[in-house]
Amino acid sequence: MRRLLVAGNWKMNASVEVTESLLSAITAAEIDNCDVAVFPPFPYLALAKEKLAASSVVVGGQNCSTADSGAYTGEVSVSMLQDIGCGMVLVGHSERRSLYHETDAVVLAKTEKVLAQGMTAIVCVGETLDQRQSGNAELIVKQQLSALLHQLSEQQWSQVVVAYEPVWAIGTGETATPEQAQQMHAFIRSLLASVSADVAEQTKILYGGSVKAANAAELFAQADIDGGLVGGASLTAEEFLGICRS
Repeated sequence: MRRLLVAGNWKMNASVEVTESLLSAITAAEIDNCDVAVFPPFPYLALAKEKLAASSVVVGGQNCSTADSGAYTGEVSVSMLQDIGCGMVLVGHSERRSLYHETDAVVLAKTEKVLAQGMTAIVCVGETLDQRQSGNAELIVKQQLSALLHQLSEQQWSQVVVAYEPVWAIGTGETATPEQAQQMHAFIRSLLASVSADVAEQTKILYGGSVKAANAAELFAQADIDGGLVGGASLTAEEFLGICRS
């Protein structure tokens, strides 16, 4: 059985006060029915590790560099994230792809850096509204995953989580129906089967498109949805914990 994972992507939000308050509420809740991870902005990662020291909640980075070190002002390497205790890294989030023009090749390179450090990569894929309306949703997702499917070994896939985020449902209040989400998750799992049946069975696939406490239970009840990559709702303790309890 794949254990559910709820991952909170704070994006470029929070403060010291918000970080302390939110993480105190999460640790006090003692969630044990699913795995939990939080992805604060870089300046608050060390504080998050400190606040979660006695907790099973994993702290992760929202992004990483393809370089190990050097003259790359403003970049953060995977080894730096590992050095402060991060266990996961988000790779290829739709905002990185659209705003910073990260290609599938860059996503692969970052994923390989994360895996080489023994960390877990949450690799994001998903289509825009135009791509879905034109009937190309599965084609786009297959294209985004193809490099990883061809380049990563079966052993490397044990450190990968896939997050399906329909771009048209991020921050819009729109959510794919459970049936729409399940259909794409099942398609992604069929692609993973090209690596091996074990990879298809064992790899977690998260849904990331306006997940809320009100819709989480129905989404998570789908056969191929293994939790959520949560955006805005992860910034409110009550909402985020409601999703975890779902």
